[in-house]
Amino acid sequence: MYRPWLSYDACMSSIARILDANANRAREALRMMEDAARFSLNDAKLSQALKTLRHDFHSALAMLPPGWLEANRDTPGDVGTENTTPQEYHRDSLEGVVIASGKRLGEALRVIEETGKTINPRIAARIEAIRYRGYELEAELHKRMGSGRAKQWRVCVLLTESICLKPWREVLEAVIDAGADCIQVREKTMEGKALAERVREVISLARPKGVSVIVNDRVDVALATGADGVHVGQNDLSVAEVRRLAGRMLLVGVSTHDLEEADAAIEAGADYCGVGAMFATSLKPERTPSGPAYLASIIERYPDTPHLAIGGITPCHVEQLMEAGCQGVAVSTAVCGADDPGAAVNQMKELMSTQDSGVPSHPVK
Repeated sequence: MYRPWLSYDACMSSIARILDANANRAREALRMMEDAARFSLNDAKLSQALKTLRHDFHSALAMLPPGWLEANRDTPGDVGTENTTPQEYHRDSLEGVVIASGKRLGEALRVIEETGKTINPRIAARIEAIRYRGYELEAELHKRMGSGRAKQWRVCVLLTESICLKPWREVLEAVIDAGADCIQVREKTMEGKALAERVREVISLARPKGVSVIVNDRVDVALATGADGVHVGQNDLSVAEVRRLAGRMLLVGVSTHDLEEADAAIEAGADYCGVGAMFATSLKPERTPSGPAYLASIIERYPDTPHLAIGGITPCHVEQLMEAGCQGVAVSTAVCGADDPGAAVNQMKELMSTQDSGVPSHPVK
């Protein structure tokens, strides 16, 4: 039942202090989440939704008597200001900060809602509605931020035993030694048990050298083996379905062939996009090349999203790709089918470095 403000008692000061502390927590969390959507994701729609929620929260607090919370604030007398844990001063990434902010928002709003019931049920009802909206926006923000471990690889080698000119393990060791920074295990016909064994062996060689390991298509194998991520195509599991299975444990890459597919992948929270096919490829001869112009357009639209140009790429294509703004390539036959896979990776990296150090490139029109 509503308690008239004229019937003030000593308990009201405690209630005011609880409301004040949690109102501050909620405002801080909302601002952090809004800024992440605005400055990190460049997402105008999500940023606006969080800004609206922040203003609606301010409006709900306006139902309290003006100045009441501030008048009861007692920071010097707060016995909890020096209560800390080591985790409070460490965040692995911006994504970690945003996750913590989302949790803090939900906790703060729940405390305000429950405490608000003791003074005015109308305030509690308003805060409850805001809390549920906050949960939805927190989930959307987490989805957009992906795994929080997105990387811009330079050279990713798609390892397929059937196209290796030399034994696959020899090819793997050579490309790792040459500086490939990602290996995607792409064995379309291999059964689950054999594929898991293959992935574990790749990880044992790659991880000590700091090389990422991605599994093509198979989320279950990626999870079971502790791989860094999974790469899915347009006809495989969606990003949302992968996240329901793996949460943020896996990097998720998506093959895209036009801007519509890229928009959908990035909005769904993909950590990186495969961009192709750049050129005709023996792996997918039926695929009409999208070409470097598509690569340039996706880089222009999503400059902060990691990408891997893919499809028929050989050293002779590097200059053209770099002119389009390319930062990373995924290669298969040009490396696995080479007489010297390590030399092929070295040549690719050297050409990319040479182009990087030259005159700034211009987008392909």
